[in-house]
Order: sequence, then structure tokens, then C-alpha cells
Amino acid sequence: MRKASIVVGLGFGDEGKGLATDFLARQAQHPLVIRYNGGQQAGHTVSDGQGKRHVFSNFGAGAFQGTPTYWSRFCTFAPANLLKEFAALELLGVQPQLLVDALCPVTTHYDVLYNQLLEKGRGAQRHGSCGMGFGATVERHENSPVRLYAQDLLFPEICALKLPAIRQYYRQKLENRPDLDFDAYDHDAADARWLELLNALLRLKDRKIWQIAHEQAIFSDKAPWQHYVFEGAQGILLDMDFGFFPHVTRSNTTSKNAFDLLRRNHFFPETEVVYISRCYQTRHGAGPFSWETDQLHLQNNALETNVFNDYQGNFRYGHLSLDQLHYALQCDRNFSGNTPKKLLLTCADQLPEGRVTCYHGQQAMDVPVADLPGLVGDFEGGWVSWGDWAGMVG
Repeated sequence: MRKASIVVGLGFGDEGKGLATDFLARQAQHPLVIRYNGGQQAGHTVSDGQGKRHVFSNFGAGAFQGTPTYWSRFCTFAPANLLKEFAALELLGVQPQLLVDALCPVTTHYDVLYNQLLEKGRGAQRHGSCGMGFGATVERHENSPVRLYAQDLLFPEICALKLPAIRQYYRQKLENRPDLDFDAYDHDAADARWLELLNALLRLKDRKIWQIAHEQAIFSDKAPWQHYVFEGAQGILLDMDFGFFPHVTRSNTTSKNAFDLLRRNHFFPETEVVYISRCYQTRHGAGPFSWETDQLHLQNNALETNVFNDYQGNFRYGHLSLDQLHYALQCDRNFSGNTPKKLLLTCADQLPEGRVTCYHGQQAMDVPVADLPGLVGDFEGGWVSWGDWAGMVG
């Protein structure tokens, strides 16, 4: 019997979905990791417990043990980011395998430039974007005929013909924003650099690092995989339908896309949803944050990979809001229904004495980590992570 595990974050992202994906893939027989939302803006940290450590963005978080990744059409595909990440993985002795859906929207340097100009122009009203062009790419594909798909990357001449239309698309979008000087950049030189990157990407294809795929083959009865680990990106509280606009991502971060992939391909494995939360709340970027505090004294977090950047600012910490966790679970129930559910709590080792401060309404509670799952919801099982790698999950 085939199996599917759908990894979903319950917060604003950064819950530990990379750790969860690595943990599930290590236990599985013939696993395949499936990225079902987001894109290059994900940052999923995986450690092997022996000094090897990497933040996965363009490859699935099961790659350390050789698990291939399927990049579904719900995800954007960014050639420049992928090349940079592959070089980092190669230095670690890891050669990932990536199957890219033919219809993945492709992020270009124009999507990134537009994203960064717009976010900088918002000043104090920033939305919390990480400036990597994800939302701009999705919007361009949803709201215009100016599209570039992963399959097009196999045809450099076609890409060269499409880039001027993408340039003009963004020039027109910014024509009423003289404060955002789109043409202060050497676009011809940028196009040439991007096309050179494309040639490097095609060389990786020749080495079988990535291949174009079609989802019908991924979910075929003849496919070789037995355990499908769906790796979510960001968290439910950033969902485009359920988050706190405008501080949301342009993506469905619930289990919706994962179930859509299974149902429309008439593929019905034994399925579970695995929800992830740190034992405290985090947010990287602008937006509401109920119990943010500088009084949260964390330990064992010297290797935290979320750091200050020009677009998201500082990494923010706070106490858990049970109301927000309950809300996130309710949002996902619209898609997961009665599917069996589990909970993985991460970063328990970062809290002194393994105790959690959480809020229900205005009431604060100080409880042992072991009591937290019962306060969050009704789960059929789960785990607590007492470290930063799969071997510390129990």
C-alpha cells in the first residue's frame, strides 16, 4: 500500500518543515519528496547530525539521503537560485535529483527586480516579502499572457524571444511610479547574464540533476515510489486565502494543493497530515504578531538560519497563541477533512526546562512540552524534536 504524508506549517513559516520532511523521508521505503507550494523563497534547514547542514530552497529537504524531489506546477522555478544552491550542495558531496513539472512558472530577473523595487517603495508599509520574485512570478502568470514555463527552458531561443515581453510587462506596471526607476538598470546586460545562467542550467540537465516531468507520470501506478512526502512551504497563517492581508504569500499554504494533486490524478494512497509548530511562535517579516516579546530566553539556538535581511528585517519571537493554532487547524480542515493527523513540535531543546508559555485568549499558561499537543488539537500521534536533526525526534 502506498503512503502519503503531507507536511503543513501551523504558523507564519519557519516551523521546522525541513526537519519534518527529512525525518519522514528517512523512515520511508522508496520515498519521493513533493514540493506543493511556494518556490525559491522557502528556507528549510536540514542537519545530518554529523556536521553536514544546508538550507533547502530549490530542492526538497530529503536530498541528504538521496530522496528525489518532484517540483509541482504549484511552485515557481528559479534557475539562478537553483544553480547557486546546487553549487553549495556539491561542496557538501550531495548530488540532488529534481523532477520539474513542465508547467512550473519560471522566475526571471525581472520578477525579482519588480518585487524588490515595490517592497522598498512601500517603506514602513512593507508587506514582509523576502524579495525573491515569487509573488511577482505567480501574479504575472495568473493575470497576464506574458508567461514563461519550465519546459521553455529547454529552448534558449524561445526564452530570448520571451524576455523582452516580460521586461515590457513590468515597465508598464511601474509607469505611474516615477519613484521606482525601472529603467535605471542595464536590462540588455541582465538578459545576457540570465541566458548564460540558462546554458549552465542545461548543462546540469545533461548531468541528470534535473529533468522535466509531467504529474501524470509522477502519480502513475507504474511510478517507482512508495511513500510520497509532500513538503509544504511557509505556514497557514501566511496563506493567501486565510492569512492577514496584505501580509500574506501568493500561495495556498494549507494542504489544499497536495490533496488537489492526489485527487485530480485519481491517486489515493494511505494519507496522513503532519502539522508542524515550534514550541514558541516566530515571524520573519512585517505583519501582526500577537505575543511578540524580547523576554523569550532561548538556548541552543546559535545555529538559527533566520537572520536579518533588507526585506524582512529581524527574525521575531513570541509565545504561542493557542487561538492562532486552532484557527490554522480549522482552516486546513476544509481540505484535510477526516484524514488522520499528527503533530510535530520542534525546538523543544531551546526552552529552559522543556516548558512552554502559551496563551488562550488573554490567559497565559506555563506547561510542559508533553502537555502541549492536547492543548493544540486532537491528533492520532506525533513527535517532539529535542534537537536540530531527525535523530533528535522522539
